[in-house]
Amino acid sequence: GVWPQDKERYDERAPVNAVEQLDCPILLLQGDEDKVVPPNQSEQFYLAAKAKGIPTCLKMYKGEQHGFRKAENIEDS
Repeated sequence: GVWPQDKERYDERAPVNAVEQLDCPILLLQGDEDKVVPPNQSEQFYLAAKAKGIPTCLKMYKGEQHGFRKAENIEDS
């Protein structure tokens, strides 16, 4: 859909709005320069999962975008 005309569709599909359906541990791996999934979306998801009591870890990779390029980060992740 087209943003912002289809905002309702985006809200329906946003992972942060489905946290209540989850109950398994979650690992989030995020590039701090990601423009596809901005880091604040991962941070919001992390906080929502933690608030629900789900074991959750967020690891931010400096200088990475959507799809890691640095060998050390690919290996680490």
